[in-house]
Amino acid sequence: MKWEIGGIETWPWSRHPLGLAGLAPGNSVLVRTGNWRSQRPVWEKERCNSCLLCFIFCPDAAVVVKEGKMAGIDYEHCKGCGICATECGRKALRLVDEHLVQE
Repeated sequence: MKWEIGGIETWPWSRHPLGLAGLAPGNSVLVRTGNWRSQRPVWEKERCNSCLLCFIFCPDAAVVVKEGKMAGIDYEHCKGCGICATECGRKALRLVDEHLVQE
């Protein structure tokens, strides 16, 4: 099937194909969204100074903080984007391939 999209900017709403509509923004707490990642961050506690840059930059609120300190990663909601590992100056977070992780 070929889909012709010429002039899409002028289409009425009824011509657009059906898609997902997120009617409850911020609902990742209700839905396990971590199952689509290909990589996951691994936290090395001994390298961490709890600066919480990972928490600040995480778009999914998947960094767990308890009593003002880093406490781990919520893997049910982490999508594996790697922003936390990129922002960590102490390299206490690193990305590994999801299929290599043994729990």
